[in-house]
Amino acid sequence: MHHLPLLLSLLLAIAAPLAWAAPASHQLGQLSQIYDTTDKLPLPNEGNLQVHDPNIILHDEHYYLFKGGINIPIFKSGNMSGPWEKIGTVLDGDSIIHKGNRSRPWAPTTIERNGKFYCYYTLSSRGSRNSAIGIATTTTLDGSAWTDHGVLINTEKGPGSDVYPYTITNAIDASFIVDQVSGQAYLNYGSFWHDIWQVPLSDDLLSVKDAGKPDAVQLTFIPRKKHKPEEGSWMSYRDGWYYAWFSHGKCCNFDGVFPDRGDEYSIRVGRSKNVRGPFADRDGKLLREGGGEVVYGSNHGVVYAPGGLGVLPASNESTRDILYYHYLNTTIGFKDGEARLGWNYLDYEDGWPVPVEGQDATATSAGSIHGVTNWDYLPVVLGE
Repeated sequence: MHHLPLLLSLLLAIAAPLAWAAPASHQLGQLSQIYDTTDKLPLPNEGNLQVHDPNIILHDEHYYLFKGGINIPIFKSGNMSGPWEKIGTVLDGDSIIHKGNRSRPWAPTTIERNGKFYCYYTLSSRGSRNSAIGIATTTTLDGSAWTDHGVLINTEKGPGSDVYPYTITNAIDASFIVDQVSGQAYLNYGSFWHDIWQVPLSDDLLSVKDAGKPDAVQLTFIPRKKHKPEEGSWMSYRDGWYYAWFSHGKCCNFDGVFPDRGDEYSIRVGRSKNVRGPFADRDGKLLREGGGEVVYGSNHGVVYAPGGLGVLPASNESTRDILYYHYLNTTIGFKDGEARLGWNYLDYEDGWPVPVEGQDATATSAGSIHGVTNWDYLPVVLGE
């Protein structure tokens, strides 16, 4: 049933060698070392948008998508599969933070809380720890101007970069979660180096609480290995559990050179009853000790290196969460600009998320998230 796309990808590799060149250890006859042809995972629902590190919120019966790019583009749609209409940008020019990629911030995360929208964004450059997480706010998504508040966290250089754990971490890939008991908001961030960390936010969400000595905890870590490819964190809550999601492996910039099969991006998760952890995978291995349940990865010889994920929580009208992400379609290409939006509904087996086939996620059928999209304090447990 799914052999045709795989055959097509093989023919394209032979007929168009300029599209990508396999590394010396991975000749065309050894594609099993590059692609995963498993059919145990569902193919993605097509989001019909080129995107890297997507972020999606549901507001007023429409999906709003934010992505890395010039001034942080914003798209709007009534359906997760599009069509998506570009309605503006978060920034009206370069970020006021003087770090790399000021005009093309990475990996935005936008949340709605207390009648205001907060967009946490990243400035950095590939392979560098000289990074910053910035923040911009607005009161409406109708095209009105956002206010750029500048730096929330600096690493390596800049004000506050000498504060632990910013001395050992990389300030990229911010995500947001609220403690369901206390109402305290937290920011998760990090990439490679010492992997993913969490810090509490001040009440206005514009600064880190106790900025000179933040109550930071490490969420994920790969000990005893120099290479620590974990980033792109996300945290969701369901039925009493906090789920710490992250992307593991090589994300992009393949340039014709591919890692061993399984070392490309995949989406992994651990869970905890406490928002601060510790988080463990299905086998009980702590994420701080290299654990992480693989939820979604390359499959069918078509989907390659899915990651940069987020989770839209279930609504009252649907008990299914939605996992969304970017991925590369092997029949199209492997350039960073060819990454596409994909998504799947999530079922839960013994409390562990499992992506499933299923289509048609319209904003009107999804209804209001009733505080989850707003990330307000939730006194009730979302049922399965």
